[in-house]
Amino acid sequence: MLHQFYPQVQHDYRYELNKDMHLAAAHFIPASAAGKCTNIHGHTYVINLTIAGDELDDTGFLIDFKLLKDIVHKRFDHSLLNDHNEFGESETSDPETFPTTEVVARTIWQLVQRELDRSSNKPCCIQVLVRETPTSYVVYRPKKGDFQS
Repeated sequence: MLHQFYPQVQHDYRYELNKDMHLAAAHFIPASAAGKCTNIHGHTYVINLTIAGDELDDTGFLIDFKLLKDIVHKRFDHSLLNDHNEFGESETSDPETFPTTEVVARTIWQLVQRELDRSSNKPCCIQVLVRETPTSYVVYRPKKGDFQS
């Protein structure tokens, strides 16, 4: 098995958890400037989530891996990303919602962090890496102001 290494986030948390998953999904970018990406095409995305925190929950976890997989994999695997409410599906949509790799990474962060905010131990998703092809990936790192106080 090939082990992946990802960019590291400097932080002061006690614990850091990383979860990898694969996601088979299709998308198109509904903007004429997107060239060939205006056509529906698929990717086998590799997603890496970095979760950090100082406290463990009442089961001794920072967060349950299954919860992370449910939030991302269960929701988006084997789907057309444009069909999800989070993403724009027409050229009249806000370009900030087109399912580009950058927007997919940000959206995954929003979904994961929303769930983490409900946890009693308050872990934080400090990085989302989305690899679209073997040679291209996007890293999304939230700023401190993006987290709930």
